[in-house]
Amino acid sequence: MLDSIAHFLDWFGICVFALSGALVASRKNMDIAGFALLGCVTGIGGGTLRDLVLGLAPVFWVQKPSYLLTCVFVAGVSFFFVHLVHSRMKVLIWCDAVGLALFAVTGAEIALNHGVDPFIAIAMGVATATLGGVMRDILGGEIPIILRREIYVTAALFGASVFVISMQAGLAKDLSELAGFVAGFALRGAAIVLELSLPHFAHMGGADPS
Repeated sequence: MLDSIAHFLDWFGICVFALSGALVASRKNMDIAGFALLGCVTGIGGGTLRDLVLGLAPVFWVQKPSYLLTCVFVAGVSFFFVHLVHSRMKVLIWCDAVGLALFAVTGAEIALNHGVDPFIAIAMGVATATLGGVMRDILGGEIPIILRREIYVTAALFGASVFVISMQAGLAKDLSELAGFVAGFALRGAAIVLELSLPHFAHMGGADPS
């Protein structure tokens, strides 16, 4: 039962992130190949880098090509129907928030399952959750979301940390997953709705910052 929940979260995160990649492609008026590229990069990019850093070979989607095929399918369907969505930017932001919270948890969980230190597991959760979106934005000609004044990486860090701490404290796996997801999504959602951001660096005089 617990493994099936984690499996569902993983697949749902893949689909949501692939959709967010397709939404960026739609805003840039790309062809169907562009949709597929951004969908795949967003859906499996962060997990690919996680597996490479952890030394897992082959990476997860090479072992199970259905992950890659799902990204292509979601992006392909989006190509024909996404024009029906009027507020695509709003949908993109919320799809990205869901994917961020899901992958922060599943990325950290996969790392823990391979016996890494809890701090490394948290870092892998953040990488899984954020790097696919960064690659999506770069390829889509957008300013990467981590460079904007938004609570994004912090939300992934919060969600991954809550999950790992809950697991280390002996909380049931499914409850830890739920707690991590809710924590990450709640923080990211609050940042979107309330337009929250962390304090940014301000030059206070002295040496020229350039």
